[in-house]
Amino acid sequence: MSLKLAANIARTHLVAKARQTTIASLGVTFGIAMFILMVSFMTGVNKFLEDTMLTSMPHIRIYNDIETSRSSILEEVKPGEEHMNVVHHQKPKDEKLNLKSGLHIAEQIKKEPGILGVSPQLTSQVFYNYGPTQLTGVLVGVNIFDEDALYDLGSKLKSGSLEALLTSSDGILMGEGLAEKLNVRVGDRVTVATPKGHTILLKVVGTFRIGIGEIDNMRSYASLSTVQKVLQQDPRYITDIHIKLTDLEQAKALAPKLQSMYGYKAEDWETANSSILVSFTIRNVMTYVVVATLLIVAGFGIYNIMSMTIYDKMKDIAILKATGFDGRDIVHMFLLQAIFIGVIGGVVGLLLGFVLSYLLSITPFDAGDFMSIDTFPVNFDPMFYVSGIVFGILTTVLAGYFPAKRASKIDPVSILRG
Repeated sequence: MSLKLAANIARTHLVAKARQTTIASLGVTFGIAMFILMVSFMTGVNKFLEDTMLTSMPHIRIYNDIETSRSSILEEVKPGEEHMNVVHHQKPKDEKLNLKSGLHIAEQIKKEPGILGVSPQLTSQVFYNYGPTQLTGVLVGVNIFDEDALYDLGSKLKSGSLEALLTSSDGILMGEGLAEKLNVRVGDRVTVATPKGHTILLKVVGTFRIGIGEIDNMRSYASLSTVQKVLQQDPRYITDIHIKLTDLEQAKALAPKLQSMYGYKAEDWETANSSILVSFTIRNVMTYVVVATLLIVAGFGIYNIMSMTIYDKMKDIAILKATGFDGRDIVHMFLLQAIFIGVIGGVVGLLLGFVLSYLLSITPFDAGDFMSIDTFPVNFDPMFYVSGIVFGILTTVLAGYFPAKRASKIDPVSILRG
């Protein structure tokens, strides 16, 4: 039998049983649409969380890691010997957290291959005072344009400007959540006190919103010289060096190298956030499990619909075989019907899935102070749509082939007699 004749008979069956054809196509449509919606939303949430985390932290952080275990004086005088005198709860001396020659180290790191940006910093716990209100927070002294190169602060400003921090000797760039709690705006002044009792009056020159409440509600930026003045330290005093790489996957390999070169703790972003990364891994596994389950359920639904469609056409199959059509011709006819149902249902399913995903992406979502997000995050990855249409067509072809193969082997006499 020619392919053209098989196509004509397949079209006749589809048109004659329009209701069954529509139901079969809708089964494919809704299966693919739900797949597109779920995978787009779940991967969108995962990607949003990962991007938010990575945009607010360095790929490598270099700092002075103070050791908690120290040898006693007795051990230093007579090492390796047992003594009757034992020192319990030894207290550390007043050790500085600064990096010696930190600014020079930062300049050297900038020359390393694969470095996107380096930001030397001076970080201190502080108290923000405004009238009777006092909040605990963090004051970070930076070269603001170095920090902008790492974290794109300019795009996260809600008021003021980065340049204002350079032109003001007492300026402070404050997190939006913190500014709201202190009820301050650009131009207002706030008193900042350190744990050692040093205080300074600073002028708010701008506010920013990273999108993470833990940062926006606590952190402020000032120039390095301003924070050094607050802490009463010399102009070379810094406590941290933040590094961004062109390829963040290289951070784990580069960190030990920097640590051995400069003698300070170098911590890569994966090590610093191992617990968060575990949660991301679990979330990704859950996403793929849900999507796989959805595809399997949709596949069985399509298979059942195609099986019922072929079962309802048993008499037609018997007549075709009685008039000279062989089993292979029967399979070809039903495969063509399955391909038609798969293509039509798949294309409509993609369109419906895209529309539902788009509507979700513009649906307002209030995350409060925890994260900066206005609508639900949706990932419009073209691979989802390619996977959806391939799955739809492949499933319908398989769902049509196996019942058709079984039906092609029936005895037409027994069907016609029944």
